[in-house]
Amino acid sequence: MDSPFLYNKYVTGQHFIGRKEDCAILANLLSQGENVVLWEPVGTGKKSIVHQVLTKMKVSGARFVTGEITALDIRSNEALARRLGSAVIRLVASTPDEYAQVVSKYLSGTHFIFDPAAYSSSDAILSTNWEINDTDIKEVLRLPYRLAEDRHEKFFLIIDEFQNLDLTDDGEKLFKLMEEVIDEGRQAGNKNFSYIFLGSMYNAMRDIFVRRHFFYRRVEHFSLSKVDEREIVEHIIKGFLASGKVIDRDLIGGACRLFKCNLFYINHFTSICDSLSKGYIMEPVLLEALDTIISIHRGRFIATMNDLTTFQVSLLKAIIDGYTKFSTAEVIRKYSLNSSANVRRLKDALMKKEILTFVGDDERPVIFDPLFEYWLKNTYFKNN
Repeated sequence: MDSPFLYNKYVTGQHFIGRKEDCAILANLLSQGENVVLWEPVGTGKKSIVHQVLTKMKVSGARFVTGEITALDIRSNEALARRLGSAVIRLVASTPDEYAQVVSKYLSGTHFIFDPAAYSSSDAILSTNWEINDTDIKEVLRLPYRLAEDRHEKFFLIIDEFQNLDLTDDGEKLFKLMEEVIDEGRQAGNKNFSYIFLGSMYNAMRDIFVRRHFFYRRVEHFSLSKVDEREIVEHIIKGFLASGKVIDRDLIGGACRLFKCNLFYINHFTSICDSLSKGYIMEPVLLEALDTIISIHRGRFIATMNDLTTFQVSLLKAIIDGYTKFSTAEVIRKYSLNSSANVRRLKDALMKKEILTFVGDDERPVIFDPLFEYWLKNTYFKNN
């Protein structure tokens, strides 16, 4: 029987819980032909809500095709153009002859070609016959608009880990080219193609879209609301009941609060509980499951801390101790932070490492990873 606690892939249908209002908002944006960007920390359900909404739109009778690429390993603009173009071509073609026809028709005059030998050896749809230029990249970026318009069909393209495009040989140039093509599509009244940008590096995405204002008024920023603890508890109780097991509502509620309703960690944790138990699930099982999940991630946590300077560790300790104002004489002296100017540099450094961010007018610190925060409090800084 399939486990009700999925954590190794995005979920839809009966495994998807909560966020009904979020789903309605996202569905409306996509139905209106808007480009959408969503940035949230790892494990919060970005891909799940996108695929849940797209699935429901299909069920409701909407006609569209969806492509998806990851920018996780992209380090050049050419690599992005190849991957994006190939994903779009696969939406409308499925054989080498069809690939060749699409490339010949829509990318004629560029340095992109369909090479049967390259396709046979590496499954590459797009190859090059010369060094590509900005014009070539723009033609690839225009490809989904042209195909969607010619086929009178709606296209969506998901670009996951979008922030990594900023790590290419010239990320800013790539963003500007994308903006130009988006503007062309709008001016032409083309609403058949939309991007869905997803990013798990919260601060890096904010830097692109908020601080540097790329894609300003070209994409709609969509934020995820927190899944209600009661809905998570009901989902877990029903999941255990399906396999003949019972768990105390208060115990699982405590786990939800520990993981701050992070669905990845909660599903991973309850999956471990499921594997450790028979019948009634008692507190010792949850404690063993917690030790297990911490042991799985301990190496990553240690590596994160080993990568920090002494000053950065000191600021993190102040945050764990509950301080929110770090430039006061008391905090600077107590944690040996040197000066308020140094505090600003430390805050920027921890944000660039995607350990935390600062929210609200009072710049309250928020550590992204709830299990890491728990480990810091109960292990790393326990005796400090």
